[in-house]
Amino acid sequence: MPDSFKIDAHVHVFTSDMPLIDNPRHAPTWSFTHEQLIATLDENRIDRAVIAAASPWGDYNDYILAACRAHPKRLRGTAIVKPTVDRFTLEAMGRDGFVGVRLPFIGLPKLPDITTFDYRALFRRLADLDWHVHPHVEGDDLPKILPTLEASGMKIVVDHLGRPNAETGINSEGFKALLRSIEKGRTLVKVSGGYRLGPKSVDTARELLRIAGPDRLLW
Repeated sequence: MPDSFKIDAHVHVFTSDMPLIDNPRHAPTWSFTHEQLIATLDENRIDRAVIAAASPWGDYNDYILAACRAHPKRLRGTAIVKPTVDRFTLEAMGRDGFVGVRLPFIGLPKLPDITTFDYRALFRRLADLDWHVHPHVEGDDLPKILPTLEASGMKIVVDHLGRPNAETGINSEGFKALLRSIEKGRTLVKVSGGYRLGPKSVDTARELLRIAGPDRLLW
């Protein structure tokens, strides 16, 4: 792969008529199609992209599937799935370009118990398939889930700079847990969603780059 090869590791595609879950965190009234995504990538000279599943549509992964099928050389996708999903379904999804599962736990009144059999079986399947899991949680919740995810043997990709606590930032327990996880070798962090953190996003990214290095960060 040439040095100039560029991949955007976090994009979304959707249409305004896709079914929403009950009480979604947000409900877009517009569309951003996979055709528009490809045009945007071309305009910015980006070679490929990974479509991240988004919580408003739950496990309706159909449009990501359509995008990956339409552009198999340029797009990959992650899915939101029920923990009871079977191996055969995951294998079929993998043939169509899915490479990971997103855990959309942000905004929930209580984190799901990921130590149950269903979740442990899911994580084992993802590890066996060499997929990754990318948890979307508030930074303060990372210490609650990272040990279980690490023990599963999966690759872990943490969204949005780890979303550290707004007040304590890089000194928060969540951010420290993220750095410890990175040091164990299977965890990467997306330099994405900086606008969610405000001015502290620069400090967060700088600290990740200083400690983790560029090889553990995804753009």
